[in-house]
Amino acid sequence: MDSRAHPPVAAALRLCLHALLVGLLALAAVRAVGDGTHAAAVVAVSCLMAAVYAAGALAPAVQPRTRAGALWLAALGAVWLALLVLSPEALWVAFPLYFLQLHLLPTRWALPAVALTAAAAIACFVLHGEPVTPGTFIGPLLGAAVAVATVLGYEALFRESERRRELIEELMSTRAELAAAERTAGTLAERERLAREIHDTLAQGLSSIQLLLRAAERTLPADAPATPHVRRAREAAQDNLAEARRFVRALSPPDLENGSLAAALERLSSRTTGPGLTVQFAVSGTPVELPTPYEVALLRTAQSALANTVRHAGAGRAEITLSFMDTSVSLDVVDDGRGFVPGRGPVVADQDAGGFGLPAMRARARSLGGTLSVESAPGQGTAVALTLPLPIPDGRPGQDAA
Repeated sequence: MDSRAHPPVAAALRLCLHALLVGLLALAAVRAVGDGTHAAAVVAVSCLMAAVYAAGALAPAVQPRTRAGALWLAALGAVWLALLVLSPEALWVAFPLYFLQLHLLPTRWALPAVALTAAAAIACFVLHGEPVTPGTFIGPLLGAAVAVATVLGYEALFRESERRRELIEELMSTRAELAAAERTAGTLAERERLAREIHDTLAQGLSSIQLLLRAAERTLPADAPATPHVRRAREAAQDNLAEARRFVRALSPPDLENGSLAAALERLSSRTTGPGLTVQFAVSGTPVELPTPYEVALLRTAQSALANTVRHAGAGRAEITLSFMDTSVSLDVVDDGRGFVPGRGPVVADQDAGGFGLPAMRARARSLGGTLSVESAPGQGTAVALTLPLPIPDGRPGQDAA
């Protein structure tokens, strides 16, 4: 009768309910046969009630709080009233009926049904001319109270158990998601650390060797014995520098693997969603090729700033602008959200974006010789601006040849 996933104890209780009702019907039939009062009619109605009960117990449509369940209870109650008219022993059948009514009907209907059933049992017992004692009234009423307390108490315990089970499942799922996010963040952080190390050490060293060998090659006569060796050494340094650059590109964030920085920022803008939030992206100036650390810093700053906009700003509009100037490149992320007081605002690390909050953004800017500024005020939105100096292409001090 119930499709919900109750624990095994519920199945045992249902079996006990079946046995109780069948046993009480059998008792009424046996007593009627022994007394000789309406024996045939009592046996027939008892069998009819047992058949109606079995049909409902086996019918898949009979479920709690359904029309089929209510109709089945009505049919069962009608047969029971007929039996109650024939035999006062049918009074005891009211006890399993209490449990069925509380189980199948909504509480606002179940309680009145239980009260009417108890009243019908007491009234028919009195009308049969049986001796009236306090137990005549107390028995059905006490049975109704016990049934109400048992069923409602069990349902409350079951709901609490379900809430705890759902909470445990949610906690387990959240823990798994956090573990996966931490692994992903750790992997990305290690990739970027290796990319920076290769860029700042190996690639820069090979670039310097190449420049020195080129200078040495220019100073040597064309027919000098060492010239071919210098040229081969310069070519080997150039090939290894290209290989180092490929390693750096391979270790860059996945968003930068299959396109330019502008394309990655465009994808970021289109997939960033929030309640009523629209994100637009624009490029200003003439795009130039940037070293991988520059692209990583610009992309991560945009990710972190947008994550803070979605989580804390309550903004309706945000704009990302990538600007290429003569000597620098800048990224501006502006929103029209609630704003905050800089230094006390909710610019926090965002794990989903790779763990880059305001301190990490400033550290990235400083490592590349750039600056990061945050302008905001309560009710006036927020503007985050990252400015990086463009690499000097001719090998002078400050060059970022890799």
